[in-house]
Amino acid sequence: MARASIALKRPLDWRVIVAFASLIAVGLYLLIGAMMIRVGFPLDDTWIHLTYARNFAEHGEWAFRLGEQSAGSTSPLWTLLLSIGYLIRLAPYGWTFFLGWLMLTLLAIFAEASARKLLAGYQPRIPWIGIFFAFAWHLAWAATSGMETLLHALLIFLVLTSLIGDSRRYSMLGLLAGLSVWVRPDGATLLGPILFTIVLTENNWNSRGRSALSVLIGFGALFLLYLLFNLALSGNPMPNTFYAKQAEYQTVWLGQPLKDRLMEYLAPIFASPFIALFPGVLVWVGGAIRNRNWGALAGVVWFVGYILIYFLRLPPYQHGRYIIPAFPILYLWGLLGMAGFMLNAKSNPRLKFLWKTLVAVLLVFFLILGGLQNAKDVFWVESEMVATAEWVKQNIPPDAILAVHDIGAMGYFVSNPLVDLAGLVDPGVIPFIRDEPSLAIYLNDRAVGYLIVPPGFYKELIENREILFVAGGASSSAKPDEHMLVLKWKR
Repeated sequence: MARASIALKRPLDWRVIVAFASLIAVGLYLLIGAMMIRVGFPLDDTWIHLTYARNFAEHGEWAFRLGEQSAGSTSPLWTLLLSIGYLIRLAPYGWTFFLGWLMLTLLAIFAEASARKLLAGYQPRIPWIGIFFAFAWHLAWAATSGMETLLHALLIFLVLTSLIGDSRRYSMLGLLAGLSVWVRPDGATLLGPILFTIVLTENNWNSRGRSALSVLIGFGALFLLYLLFNLALSGNPMPNTFYAKQAEYQTVWLGQPLKDRLMEYLAPIFASPFIALFPGVLVWVGGAIRNRNWGALAGVVWFVGYILIYFLRLPPYQHGRYIIPAFPILYLWGLLGMAGFMLNAKSNPRLKFLWKTLVAVLLVFFLILGGLQNAKDVFWVESEMVATAEWVKQNIPPDAILAVHDIGAMGYFVSNPLVDLAGLVDPGVIPFIRDEPSLAIYLNDRAVGYLIVPPGFYKELIENREILFVAGGASSSAKPDEHMLVLKWKR
C-alpha cells in the first residue's frame, strides 16, 4: 500500500506530457479535416512519396511507375520510412500519421531537453517549451502533411542545438548533416555552421584541421552514397525535383517586386505565435554575442542563409513549407530568451504575466486557425487531385497516356502511363517547362491521349480542347482557372 501511494505521488514524466500534447495537436488536425471532408493529406506531393514507398515495399522497385526507375523522391529516407507502413498494412494513412506524430513528439522533447540543459533555472514540472513546440501550428500542420518536413527539422535542430551546447562530437555532427541530405538536399548547408564553429572555438589550426576532417569524413560518407544513389537512378547527382522546382518557378518568382517577395517570406514566419517570441530572440541572440557563444551565432548565420537561399529560388508557397524546418531553432531562441526573462527576479512581474498570457493565447489561436487551414488544404487535394484521379480510373482506358501537371494522387490511384508536366519524376520537360508550344510538340511526340491540368497554368495547351471533367464541385472555393480539368488531347 505504501509503495502504491508513493507511485501515485510521483510526478508524471514530462516526456509523457509532451507526447500527449503532440497527440492532441495531430488528433485535432485530423478531426477537423475529417469533419470538413475526410481524413487526407494537405499536399499532392505526399502521394508521390507514398507511390514510391508502395512500389518499393511491394515490388522492390524504386520507381514511380513500375519498371521505370527514377529519382523523383526528394527524400529517399522519408520514402523508406513510409514503405514500412505497406509492409505492416497500415498505409497510406495510419503509419504516415504515426510517423508525423512521432517526429513532432521527438522534436518537442529535444526542444524541452535543450532548454533544461541550456538554462540552469528552467526545470519546471510542466514542460512549457515542449508543449509550445507540440502546439505550434506550422509544426502540427507538417506532422499531418505526410511529408518529410519534420524529420528534416529534427535533424537540423539536433545539429544546431549541439553547437549551442558547445558539443565536440564532430564525427556525429558530420553524420547528422550527411543524413539530413537523404531527407532534403539542402541539408548540406549544415556543414557551414559546423565548420564555422570549429574555426572559432578550437584553439589551434592543428585541432581545427582534425575536427574539420572528422566532420567531413562523417558527412562525406553519407553524401557520396546519396550522389551515387541519384546517379544510378537518373544520371544526375540530385533528384529530379531539385531541378524541376527551380525551372518551374524561377522566372515567375524573380520577376516579382523585391518588396512583395520579402513580404511573402515574412508572412509564414510571423503569422504564428512566434510574433510574441520575437523579443525573446533579440534577448537570446544579444546574450550569445556578449558571451561569444560561437555555436549559437553559427546557427543564426545559418538561419539567415537558409532563408535567403530559398528566397532567391522559390516562392514560399504552401505556408512556407520549404522553410518550416528552420522554424524550430527560431522558436527555441525566442523561448530561451523569454524563459531567461521569466527566471530573472528583477523582471517586472506584470510584464511577465502579460508576455506569458500573450504567447499562450496566440499559441492556441493559431493552433485552431491552422487546423482550419489544414482542413481547407485537405479539402483542396481531395476534391481536386484525388477526385480527378478517381474519375480517370473509372472513365479513361487504362492504356491511355496521360499528360499530368500534379502527378501525386494520379500516380497513386491510376495505373495509366504518365507524362509528367512538372518534371518531378520525368525530367524530360524541364528544359522547356513553361514553353507551351514546345510542350505541345512534346506531348504529340509522346502520343498523349489526355491532358490533366489546372487551366491557369496552361492557357495555350487547353485552347479548343474538349473538356471531359471539371474537378471541385459546387462546394469548392477554387477560382475557375484553378479547377483540375481532364481534356482530350488527340483531336
